[in-house]
Amino acid sequence: MADKKIIIVAGPTASGKTDKSIELAKLYKAPIISADSRQIYIELNIGTAKPGPEVLQEVRHYFINHVSIVQNYDVGQYMEEVSSLLDELFRVYDRVIVCGGSGLYIHSILHGLDQFPPVDPQIRNHVRMIYESQGVVELQKLVQEKDPQYFSNVDKENPRRLMRALEVCLATNDAYSKFLQQPKAKKNYSFEKVFMHLEREQLYQRINLRVDQMIKAGLVDEVKSLTDFKMHQALNTVGYKEVFDYFDGMYSYEQMIEKIKQHTRNYAKRQMTWFRKYFVD
Repeated sequence: MADKKIIIVAGPTASGKTDKSIELAKLYKAPIISADSRQIYIELNIGTAKPGPEVLQEVRHYFINHVSIVQNYDVGQYMEEVSSLLDELFRVYDRVIVCGGSGLYIHSILHGLDQFPPVDPQIRNHVRMIYESQGVVELQKLVQEKDPQYFSNVDKENPRRLMRALEVCLATNDAYSKFLQQPKAKKNYSFEKVFMHLEREQLYQRINLRVDQMIKAGLVDEVKSLTDFKMHQALNTVGYKEVFDYFDGMYSYEQMIEKIKQHTRNYAKRQMTWFRKYFVD
């Protein structure tokens, strides 16, 4: 499959990735694989800026509306399914478009996944309890103690990555970063990277406008309909947790909107840092 190519359209939230991927998909008559760890959930729509039904019908998409928030799903399962799907798609297509802003998903497609030893469910539950009772600061402290090398590079505000690293450290009594240095299997296709870069002021304006559009589209009602699932990790994400906090009386309606905008801008800044470090050549 030496003549086969994956075109990866990546960038921060609200940077225009979806429109660019649609443009390329039409140009090459290619399908799109989503690399968005939130749009993968069936129940999350408005708050994830998921493409509308007309767009999804216009171009074949994979890994949008793929699993429920009540299911356990991680990047390992994603990569396994993507690898199998790519083998099928490249029997029909010369190009496949990948579109998303989830760095770990994109990294897994570009470089494969590191192989980790199994983690006892009791350790996993223990780590989750640490996070739920003491928060991300305690996770940061423990990961820094057990693997300073990984801690120096990880997104320190991402509890999932911190929890995963801590699980492996506790299960193996070894550094998580040790397992990141193993050779990966060679890919049978090439890659082309398309990075959606916008000046910060323009990006932040687009983010603010998008949040306003989400509110008008019914984000608060969407989150309210998911109240029974509030404790699921998939809902501990920007655009949803702020609305839950509003329901709990932590914010006024106006403060909630401003917090969503602020936290989305913060998320976009972390995305930009990651992509400049690991994606942009």
